[in-house]
Parts: sequence; C-alpha cells; structure tokens
Amino acid sequence: MPIIHLKVSGAEDTVLAKELAVIISGLTKEILHKKPEVTVVTVDFIPTHLWFINSESLSELNAASFHLTIKISDSTNLKDDKSRYIDAVHKALAERLGTIHPVSYTAIEEMKADAYGYDGLTIEYKLISNKIKL
Repeated sequence: MPIIHLKVSGAEDTVLAKELAVIISGLTKEILHKKPEVTVVTVDFIPTHLWFINSESLSELNAASFHLTIKISDSTNLKDDKSRYIDAVHKALAERLGTIHPVSYTAIEEMKADAYGYDGLTIEYKLISNKIKL
C-alpha cells in the first residue's frame, strides 16, 4: 500500500536510515492506518552543501532538512488524518534530526486504486476481492 520515499540532508548513515524508517512506518500505521507488512520506506541522504533553500545551502544555513513523499490509495484517509500525519512527521523528524529548516516538506500523493498496486494486482482488485470473500 504505502510507498514512502524520504530524502534527508546529511551524510549517508545506515543506522539513522533504519531509525527513520521505523519512525515513519510507525506514524503511517498509527495515523493513516496503513498495514506495516505492505509499507515500503526508502531513504536517500543528500549532502547539506547540495541542498538549497532560496539559493542558500543547508551548510550555509546551519540546518537540516527532509522531504518525505508517501503514496497511498485515493480517498482512504480524511483531511484530518493527513494533516495530523504531516504534523507528526515534521515533529518526529525534528526531534530526531535536530534543528531542521521550516521548509521541510511532507507530500501525500493519493493514487487511484485502479492505477496502483503490488503483487501484480491493483488495489481496486484487492478491495473488490476482499469484499466478495466476506
């Protein structure tokens, strides 16, 4: 279901990447009610001298930043869920990464259920199949 891509400023750190994946997966389960067993998290590290906000590098700004993109099935969460998720991600990453620049983004992309899936099947097909089995 959810595919999460997290870009974090700084040097590559596999221990930190694992910690962030655990944090993000937990928030995704708790707030967006997504199943952990089908949640994918990828983490990329971008050197601070190559991350720019208003043409200034994070090195110059002496700050960290992140950009998280999550793809979920369309219309499976309320606006309030999504708002709480964005807030919780920001707070959790600020707590773990230290001083983060306010221009650190979380983007929730809602994918149409008939154009998104895993295991070779669309989410729409999985939803319909599960309802028929009831």
